[in-house]
Amino acid sequence: MHVLEPFYWGISWILLRWHDLWSTIGLTGMFLRTNWDWVLAIVFLVITVRSLLVPVYVKQIKSQRAMQRLAPQIKALQEKHKGDRETLQRETMELYRKEGTNPLMGCLPIAIQIPVMWSLFHVLRHLNPNRHEATKKLYGWTVAQFDGAAHARLFGAPVAASFRSSAQQLQDLQANGTTVRIVAGILVATMIVTTYLTSRQMILKTGWAEDPTQKMVQRLMLYGIPVSLLISGFAFPIGVVLYWTTTNLFNLGQQFWVLHKFPPPENTKTGTARTATGGKTAPAGAKAVAGKSGPPAKAGKKGATVEAAPTTDGRALAPKVGAKPVNPKRTPTGRRTAAAREQAGTGKASGAAEQQSSGNAAKRSSG
Repeated sequence: MHVLEPFYWGISWILLRWHDLWSTIGLTGMFLRTNWDWVLAIVFLVITVRSLLVPVYVKQIKSQRAMQRLAPQIKALQEKHKGDRETLQRETMELYRKEGTNPLMGCLPIAIQIPVMWSLFHVLRHLNPNRHEATKKLYGWTVAQFDGAAHARLFGAPVAASFRSSAQQLQDLQANGTTVRIVAGILVATMIVTTYLTSRQMILKTGWAEDPTQKMVQRLMLYGIPVSLLISGFAFPIGVVLYWTTTNLFNLGQQFWVLHKFPPPENTKTGTARTATGGKTAPAGAKAVAGKSGPPAKAGKKGATVEAAPTTDGRALAPKVGAKPVNPKRTPTGRRTAAAREQAGTGKASGAAEQQSSGNAAKRSSG
């Protein structure tokens, strides 16, 4: 018994149950040169598998959050043990063990999906109309189901064919080679682009990891997997490429929702915190410069404007050289200071002088 035999049976069972559902609804026959009962069976196979992997995906997000939280400690270890790779690796693994974090958890969903996709690859490759009836009944298939799937098409190309199908295989599937290569080529290109966008979406939102192992995993997912698909994707049956592309589209929507609902923590690398509306506040730990006041700081396009706190030059409040110190206790509220009294006295003196001048002018006019 092959080690993946249970996966072959499981994938076949889910695929056949969805096909039975669409056939019962009435999606039989061909429309736009496509057998939608089998195409939708593959699409909803993706939805079923991805729904079962939701707990694993949640663990992946938690692992990434934990790695971001540990980024400052990892960076400190790198600076402390610079040049001592063995000690750095040992201390880093000890930190992971202490915090209960595994940097490879981010690859777990992909690692689980690999057997699923390989099993689907095996089942679709098995769909050859010229097989003996005994082999058609493998993995729970009936002869009618086997023949229907073997001749199922997507825009005229059999789902069991691939870009590299030989002339004999195309003849067995009664397929046109040009049509198969056009459909397969478009799907493979879409699969590669969506695979890259899925990894890029996560990295742009969470940032590059500080840990070398985690950063290597990110680079592998961002660049390594798309490049490998460029080489191997053309050997996949069209049904497998359809499965992978649908999985990528599902991941893009799932990641968008999760990252929007549970945004990444504060960016420890730049020290900026995000506001509830998406704007950015001033860098954490920034100090105001004495004697200088800048323009009001804005919280972002959507955020409310936050006025910068006014700053006062301490030198302007210092007493001048030679000035007589003033006792604040002698100038309570409601009393006038000496300067005020002097000013008031000056005002009275000037008023009396004006009155006397006016009186003298009046006497001279009367005389």
